Amino acid sequence: MGLKKRLVREYERFEMVNRQIDEIKRERADLIKTSESSDVEMVRQLLELRGIGPNSAWLYVMEFFGWREFRNRREVGALAGLTPTPHQSGDDAWERGISKAGNRYIRSMAIQIAWAWLRWQPESKLSRWYQERFGNGSPRLRRIGIVALARKLLIDLWRYLQDGVIPEGAELKA
Repeated sequence: MGLKKRLVREYERFEMVNRQIDEIKRERADLIKTSESSDVEMVRQLLELRGIGPNSAWLYVMEFFGWREFRNRREVGALAGLTPTPHQSGDDAWERGISKAGNRYIRSMAIQIAWAWLRWQPESKLSRWYQERFGNGSPRLRRIGIVALARKLLIDLWRYLQDGVIPEGAELKA
């Protein structure tokens, strides 16, 4: 089989997969518009915030918020694997990096949403906290800070879904 035939076959396969992805996105968008389930209602609620898109809202609800009731903010951070890991040696005690014990997709999405939050919600309390604390730091320090922001934002989004408390200073979509 020649190279040209293989390339044509791979291109056709690529186009087919793209059509399937587009169809799934359309089905999900229709479901978000029409469904009355509590999970989809939470997706719609997250979509009201600037900086949160359909992919992240869907993942947060279907993989994290929709199937579990959290009692407190510690449970939220721990399930996402965004809590610090304590370490002790003798009389010394310090915190290492994050535990990474939770859902890696949620953790990854939380960090992506945290970067988007800084862009789309620059006047929010969380964005101001990040800028004051990490804004002028080195790239390494900013990456450490974005993980802290991701945890704080995840907790604020949980409060928003549970109690309707909009994160302080956050803007809703027009």
